[in-house]
Amino acid sequence: MRGIKSRMIVHFGLILLLIVLLLEGLFYWAVHTYYFGTATEALVTRTTTFTTFINKYTSGYSLKQKTRYILESISDDEYAKIEVLDVNGKLLLNSYGFQTGERINTPDVTEALVGKTGLYVGKTPQTRERVIAVSNSLTYGGEIVGVLRYSISAEPLYNAVNRIALYGASVGAVVILLAMSLSWIIAKRIVDPIEDLTKAAIQMAKGDFSVQAAKQFDDEVGTLADTFNYMAAEIGKNEKLKNDFISSVSHELRTPLTSIKGWGETLISGGLKDHEETTLGLEVISKETDRLIGLVEELLDFSKLQSGEMTLCEEKLDMREVLDDLNVQFAIPAQEKQIELRLEMPALPLTVMGDSNRLKQVFVNLLDNAIKFTPVNGTISVVATSSDGRLITTVQDTGEGIDPDDLGRITGKFYKGRSKLSGSGLGLAISKDIVQLHKGSLTIHSRLGHGTTVTVDLPLVQTIEKG
Repeated sequence: MRGIKSRMIVHFGLILLLIVLLLEGLFYWAVHTYYFGTATEALVTRTTTFTTFINKYTSGYSLKQKTRYILESISDDEYAKIEVLDVNGKLLLNSYGFQTGERINTPDVTEALVGKTGLYVGKTPQTRERVIAVSNSLTYGGEIVGVLRYSISAEPLYNAVNRIALYGASVGAVVILLAMSLSWIIAKRIVDPIEDLTKAAIQMAKGDFSVQAAKQFDDEVGTLADTFNYMAAEIGKNEKLKNDFISSVSHELRTPLTSIKGWGETLISGGLKDHEETTLGLEVISKETDRLIGLVEELLDFSKLQSGEMTLCEEKLDMREVLDDLNVQFAIPAQEKQIELRLEMPALPLTVMGDSNRLKQVFVNLLDNAIKFTPVNGTISVVATSSDGRLITTVQDTGEGIDPDDLGRITGKFYKGRSKLSGSGLGLAISKDIVQLHKGSLTIHSRLGHGTTVTVDLPLVQTIEKG
């Protein structure tokens, strides 16, 4: 199968060939018309003028006398062949002084014998030479007694026309060659980027998503290359996300499952006789099961967010109640780790339009991280304030902080940075998406060794109603 480049060159060449042939035909017709028209018009004018002169000033002459007078009146510079014929078409005399007696019955003679100006362009019967002949009638006493015929050879005209046509054909051939070369260049400029895209697509099909299609021109093909590169980048990101997902999930599932299996085998082998050991084993199993449930729930939330299927059950709620419930919930874990948990809120309601469970999920994740990364005798402060129709809630800890290299990517999917603590790496990513679904924002500021501050910005209900 021929490629686009070959088809473009062939089709463009055929179109150009037809155009050149049409123009060459019109050019040949125009030149032929001009040359023969000019020669014919001049010959008709001279024949008519001379015949009128002869008929006027030799009206009393017989045909033989007219013939003699015509022969004597011919100029030495006359290039046309002049012939005098009788009414039967018999040649009486020509300008060369010959009297051959041949009969000329060409259409111009026939028309002249009926009083018209006859014109003939064709070949002579004897020599087959191409000629132009014009005939007019000679009169005597008001009757037609003969024919005066002017003729010239048309061979020089044909030669001149053919020579000009040959020049035109040569120019046309050069034009076609140049146009074909130009079409090849144009086709190459169009097809080469497409071929590069094809090669890049083949590489991507083999799993190399780092491949980049070269953008050569700022046109539709260039836009296609940009789109292809964007697609390759997005597929690469999704591929990395998939690999990170598999790696993270495999690791996070393996740890609790190993603990559950280990304690299960220990309890079975011990026969459940040691009450203290049995209680400890069951506590570990219960705790690890909770971790598995939490991990599965995070994965389900992640799947919903990725597919855009997460829906919010929004209602007016006072965030003070949500934060107060969370303060009670995390008071015991904070005490166990000897961490001071502070909650500061205004006396006025902080009403937002949102999903209570989802917003609670956000702050549960933030407080859980704060407790996880804050050392003994540390402090965690939760401060809620309203400003310009926005609810600003900060969760600040005195923990180990986040490395500057990790800070920009900490809210990415499955990204856990340099932390060796357990976790799926989805908590902050899911929290950020949930806050954005509530038309808010989640930002993180941290200094390594000096703690972390997470700020959640949500619109208050008055701002929503005014908007």
